[in-house]
Amino acid sequence: MNPPLRKLTGVVIIMFLTLMVAVTNIQFFQAKSLNADSRNVRTLYHEYGKERGPIIVAGTPIVTSQPAHGVYAFQRAYQSPELWAPVTGYFSTAFNSMTGLERYENAVLGGTDSSLSLQRIKQLFTGEQPRGGAVALTLNPAAQAAAWDGLGANRGAVVALEPATGRILALVSKPSFDPNLIASADAGVAKQAWEKYSADPAKPLLNRALGGDTYPPGSVFKIVTAAAMLEAGVTPDTKVEAPTSYTPPGTTRPIYNSGRTPCGDGSGNVPLRTAFAESCNTPFAIAGVNMGSPALVDMAEKFGFGQEVETPLPVRPSQITPTDEPSEVAFDAFGQREVRISPLQLAMIGAAVANDGVIMQPYLVEQTLTEDLAVIDTARPSEFAHPFSAQTAEGLESMMIDVVSRGSGSRAALNGVTVAGKTGTAETGNDSPPHSWFVGYDVGSEPRVVVAVFIENGGWGWQTAAPIAREVIRAVVGQ
Repeated sequence: MNPPLRKLTGVVIIMFLTLMVAVTNIQFFQAKSLNADSRNVRTLYHEYGKERGPIIVAGTPIVTSQPAHGVYAFQRAYQSPELWAPVTGYFSTAFNSMTGLERYENAVLGGTDSSLSLQRIKQLFTGEQPRGGAVALTLNPAAQAAAWDGLGANRGAVVALEPATGRILALVSKPSFDPNLIASADAGVAKQAWEKYSADPAKPLLNRALGGDTYPPGSVFKIVTAAAMLEAGVTPDTKVEAPTSYTPPGTTRPIYNSGRTPCGDGSGNVPLRTAFAESCNTPFAIAGVNMGSPALVDMAEKFGFGQEVETPLPVRPSQITPTDEPSEVAFDAFGQREVRISPLQLAMIGAAVANDGVIMQPYLVEQTLTEDLAVIDTARPSEFAHPFSAQTAEGLESMMIDVVSRGSGSRAALNGVTVAGKTGTAETGNDSPPHSWFVGYDVGSEPRVVVAVFIENGGWGWQTAAPIAREVIRAVVGQ
């Protein structure tokens, strides 16, 4: 072979080797990331070329795939769309995007999950139309409806958990949106809906339940401060300082109890349970200064502050900022300044009390199923955190029972059921009304539900949030 021919042969071989390496890299090593790339329109064509699996609540599909005309073979259909939208999200061809469980359970719903490999082999040999698997949720329709109806026209959120397992029984965020419009195959309809929802100052696309925004918790944070006090040796009947006003070191700004009223009998020293039941601010501000920011931050972090939580929907971490200033930790101790939480985090705090000091990992997916609804996998409850002892949980529960039976949370009381709870009213730092909070649960050997309610600019927690929690608890326990 002459030299020019040898050179040409060498170049051709190098080109083939290069091509082989490139194809292998793209088709094997980069396949997963390329399929997940939002710019990859072929992924959507593939997804809509087959029947996507349903999302199921209590045996009834709330999301299905319907035959469609045009480029895509199927169209997603959402039942009671606004009720379930914060959970389901949407699957949009017009925007080449997915949100909610449509995104985070996409592998099962789209039929590509490894657990569905036998289903895919069967479809290959039988020639059946490819279909996705199904996802069955933990949600309780009665609790979801009670939360939705209770919020009414308010902006806010409700989260209900089963304390012993972490199962999410209700997850509502208002205002909500209609995913059918955004998921429409008609690009004009989808664009119009998207622009309308995006421009709405009420932020219907924001999932308030999971911390799309986080909010100052106000007095519901006193559960965290009280837990730190009890863990340090204080008891519910220990007398604590409780003046009508208190000015922390390093500031001239006084802290008052709600309405500038005395705490308890006005003596300046009351049992901790009285301060908790009446939701006095000064005893907790003093306790915060005495224990210091590190102890308060440590307890908050034991509850999950600053940590990523996946349900599998992601939850924005709650926040508490360490400080060396006594005046700042005084406000932190009753849920003001820079403390921020999500309704789900508040439900986890309540669940720790209800479940003897243990927080179970919150989860939404009960089972994954094949196209024929045969069970592939069932969720196994797991521990998320153990922030305090069972003795501390018992002390907190006794004080939370006092809140409902004789304190600020009386509107959460339910005939035939002992309810433990805590109210919260959080100043927003502007001229808007305060945020309204409540967390509570049914007391028993194994509490069935803990409910966290948040109403944006809703006013007093005892007045607006507590009655909603009562109705959700009623829906679960059947009273």
